Amino acid sequence: MSDIPKSHPRYVSLVTRENLVKAAFDGIVSFEGLTSHGRGEAFDYLFGEKTSASALAAEKLAARVLLASKHAVISVNGNTAALAAEEIAELQKASGAEVEVNLFHRTQARIDKVSAVLEKAGCILNKGEVKRCVDLPHDRGLCCPDGIGSADTVLVPLEDGDRCEALIKMGKNVITVDLNPIDRTSKTATLPIVDEVRRALPNISAECRRLKGTEVAFPEIDNKAILKGAIRDIEVFLNNALD
Repeated sequence: MSDIPKSHPRYVSLVTRENLVKAAFDGIVSFEGLTSHGRGEAFDYLFGEKTSASALAAEKLAARVLLASKHAVISVNGNTAALAAEEIAELQKASGAEVEVNLFHRTQARIDKVSAVLEKAGCILNKGEVKRCVDLPHDRGLCCPDGIGSADTVLVPLEDGDRCEALIKMGKNVITVDLNPIDRTSKTATLPIVDEVRRALPNISAECRRLKGTEVAFPEIDNKAILKGAIRDIEVFLNNALD
């Protein structure tokens, strides 16, 4: 790790990048996942690197969806584990959702390493036998039949368009966290959250805690309205960027 001064204006971003590179060399993040992170960070610039009004509203809806679901599962890949393991553990505690590791570049060694990161942060994982429960021709179709396979709601942090489509076709509610409001992931999801994962998950957890103990009904969700709100937030930021 290089010695990045905390006074650097991009300190958090640079430290995050170094942590992800280390996680890639440690076998937790795939090297292809570094490209995915860079793409997301570029979109985050367009929101001023803060949670927009539309994202916060979607995060509050996500809490209602998780609490109203009979069997909610948080699906975690390598990037999400490396970025937000503690936030995932906190959301699991607040919402009661299961946590399951699901990887595109899947090996048992990577599954074990990602699982270890999550368990160290306090997550309780479904580590049962996997089958091809989702109709996909790659390893993201492999999941626990009593986990993602039988869930009524799946929270999918970070980009995952084809699996989002497949889960929707299975009749599941899909909550996504993806900084690109115009990609297939966001447009396909039941509830798209256009925000950075380390900001989004704590906001969902906070709303879950606020609602805990109350009767929570499954909310009405308008995917297009949420994404149009995100695009308006980008427009507002860009119009004011040079002020």
